[in-house]
Amino acid sequence: MNTTHRSRAGRQSRRAIATEIMRRSIVLTALATCLVLPAQAQRKVGTTAATFLTLGTGARGVALGDAYMASARGADALFWNPAGMAIPVDDTPMGSIFFTNYDWVVDIGYNAVGFSLPVASNRMLGVSFAKVDYGRMDVTTLDEPDGTGERFGASDMVFGLSYAHPLTNQFYFGGTAKYVSQKIWDMSANTVAIDIGFVLITRYVNGIRLAATMQNFGGKMQMDGVNTEIFVDPFNETDGNNESIPVRYKLDEWSLPISFKFGIAVPVVKTKFVQWELMAESHQTNDQYLNADVGSELRFMFNGTNLNFRAGYRDLPLNDIDTHAVFGAGLDTPIRGLRFGFDAAYIPFDRLGSATLIDLRLSF
Repeated sequence: MNTTHRSRAGRQSRRAIATEIMRRSIVLTALATCLVLPAQAQRKVGTTAATFLTLGTGARGVALGDAYMASARGADALFWNPAGMAIPVDDTPMGSIFFTNYDWVVDIGYNAVGFSLPVASNRMLGVSFAKVDYGRMDVTTLDEPDGTGERFGASDMVFGLSYAHPLTNQFYFGGTAKYVSQKIWDMSANTVAIDIGFVLITRYVNGIRLAATMQNFGGKMQMDGVNTEIFVDPFNETDGNNESIPVRYKLDEWSLPISFKFGIAVPVVKTKFVQWELMAESHQTNDQYLNADVGSELRFMFNGTNLNFRAGYRDLPLNDIDTHAVFGAGLDTPIRGLRFGFDAAYIPFDRLGSATLIDLRLSF
C-alpha cells in the first residue's frame, strides 16, 4: 500500500512540476514578448536580417496556413517547434528523415532537410539544414546599366542542432542552436541563434494540444567583405600624396526576426477511419504586427495508409499580404517496416504567380 501511495504521489508530483514549468515558460515568453517586441504602432517591416527564417518549411505546415507549431512531429518539427520531435507515434519514439523543395516566386529556390533520431530511451537529437538560392544576376552600374559582363549570386543558409525530450508523458520540451549565414556577391554576414519550444497534450476533446515557441533569438548580422573596400584620396587638394588609400565602409547591424508563437490543435473528430483536426496560432515578430494563422486537416485511414487533405488561411488580419489561402494534400504508407510519406502544397499568389512545395519523408 505504501508503495502504491508513493507511486501515485510521484506521478502527481511530476504532473505538478510539468504544469508549473509550462506556466512559468508561458509567463516568461509573454514577458519577453512585451520587452522585445515593439508596440503595434511601431511596425518596422524590412528592418531585420535573414527574414527567410520566417518562411514556412515543408508542404505539410505551409498547407495548414503555417498553423503547424502544435502539430509538427518528426524531422520537420525541427523547423517549427523542436519539442514536437519528441512526441512518440503509437507510444514509440521514431526517427525520421525529411526533405522539402520550395519553388518560390521569381525562380527563387528553397531546399531543406532534417534528420531526427531517438537516443537514450525517449530523448531525441536532430540535425537540420536549409538554404535559399536567389540565382545568378547581372552586375549593373550607373555607367553601365545594361551590365558589366559580370554576374553575382546571393543565398541564405541555416544549420541547426536540436534536442528534445518529454518532461512527462504529456509535456514536451525542445531546443535548437543554429548558425545563420547570408551571402551576396563577395559579402557575407553570420550569427548564431536559438529556438525554444513546448508542447502540452491535454486530456480534453480527444487530446487538445497547446504549444509555445520562441525562435531566432540571437545575435545581430552585419555584412562585411571586399565589396565594402574603396580607394580614396583624403587630401585631393594636395599634390604628391597617395591618391589610393584603401578604406572600408562599416555597415549597420541588423537583428534577426525574433518570433513568438502560441498555438492550439483540436482533434474535432477522431475515429478509426477518419480524423479531422483544426489548428490556430498567434504569431508576432519584432518587425511586424501581431497576426494569426488557421488551418484544417482531414485524414482518411485504411490498412495503415493515411490520405490527408489540408487547407489554411494565414496572416490575419494583415491586408498587405499577396495571398492568404493555401492548400495541400499528402499520403503516407508503411513499406517493409518503414513509413514513407509524400506531401504537396500550393500557394496561389495574387500578383506573383503561384508557388509549390514538395515533401518527402521517411520514418523508421
